[in-house]
Amino acid sequence: MNCDQARTEIIAYLKNEVDLTARKRLEEHIAFCPNCRHELEGARRLLSWTEAASQEAVAEKVKELIINAIAAGASDIHFEPQRDTELQVRYRVDGVMHEVDRIDPTQRHGVVTRVKMLAEMSVSETSVPLDGRLMMTHNDKDYDLRVSSVPFVFGEALVLRIFDRSASLPGLDRLRFSESDLEQIRNWLGQPNGMIIVTGPTGSGKTTTLYSMLMEVNSPEHKIMTIEDPVEYVIPGVNHAQVNVKAGFTFAAALRSFFRHDPDVIMVGETRDLETELLALRAAITGHLVLNTLHTNDAIGAIGRLTDMGVEPFLVGASLIGVMSQRLARLICRDCREPVDADAGALGYLGITSEEIAGNAIYRGKGCDNCRHTGYKGRTGVYEVLTIDKDLASMIGNGATYSEILEAAKAKGFRTMREDVKRKVLDGITTPEEATRVLV
Repeated sequence: MNCDQARTEIIAYLKNEVDLTARKRLEEHIAFCPNCRHELEGARRLLSWTEAASQEAVAEKVKELIINAIAAGASDIHFEPQRDTELQVRYRVDGVMHEVDRIDPTQRHGVVTRVKMLAEMSVSETSVPLDGRLMMTHNDKDYDLRVSSVPFVFGEALVLRIFDRSASLPGLDRLRFSESDLEQIRNWLGQPNGMIIVTGPTGSGKTTTLYSMLMEVNSPEHKIMTIEDPVEYVIPGVNHAQVNVKAGFTFAAALRSFFRHDPDVIMVGETRDLETELLALRAAITGHLVLNTLHTNDAIGAIGRLTDMGVEPFLVGASLIGVMSQRLARLICRDCREPVDADAGALGYLGITSEEIAGNAIYRGKGCDNCRHTGYKGRTGVYEVLTIDKDLASMIGNGATYSEILEAAKAKGFRTMREDVKRKVLDGITTPEEATRVLV
């Protein structure tokens, strides 16, 4: 027996589906072949995991964890292997992680394998990152779960990101912009060309804001095209495309193709390199309205990021019409909200004066069943919105510094994110502690 023949019989051998002669022949080969012996141990381990994944108790546990996450309003489920061979399970609710369970060693591999099987991922591959997807229906709602696995020191970790396919996307008027900020954004979207940039860290709600902008301009008179990785929502009337790096369909390749389709509006899900950014800027100055994202700490920082990437300042000034930055802050639970004495340190950090406190109560949530005793339920955006007018465009083109642009913008009424979240604290929307957490 050679190695190829041995490999084809290993699974049947483990399932006791070979006759005595074949069993003896395989065992003799394995005794002298370390490679096949290693494959036998791997196959035995894999067979054990798949059998465990098929157990009713494991299937029910996975289903229960997913349903409970949906009921809790979680955006993600995290399965994380621990040193003690347990599997920690955490939900991310309103941007904050909460431990909800620990899977004992007897079910650990079965649970991980069960999720991978449902997501149509290779259960035999545990040494490289994998991606998968599964669909489920609960309470007459359709959910799309994007699954990612990463091998760590103590085993494979999984993250399931939950998307409610039946949830309607919010319009701009539901994102809690101030009246002046909303007016500015709508003025940007009314322009025939130019670039709008939305900045913020991962998980700050940039995608939701971009989709809300697309809904604002979506009409039979506009041809809208997007390139994303991945496509998170599909808007009727919008042409969505998804990056496929293996096939060579990158952000840059998509943009080059888009020019031949005569779009009015282009959305670029993420700018990762200079080539993509230059193509997007070219589109913005040649008759297209371009929506784009960057990872920067604030709105003005996006200007420096573009020049750091290698974009000439004059091109930045000529193409930008607006930049906004955002974070997500947790909302005080409406069921257990109560006025409290304010913490002087937190208020001082936010720049809230004693005179301002005198006319406004400071609120917190004391915790109840509705908010899982956290005092918070839901999230709201915290924003800074910067319109690039002729004066600022000229300054950018001439290489003005961050401080110079900030000073000029404030003279024109620009409000920083700190000022926006301060107003939300005084309005009783969020707490001083949450506002501080968002800004730090």
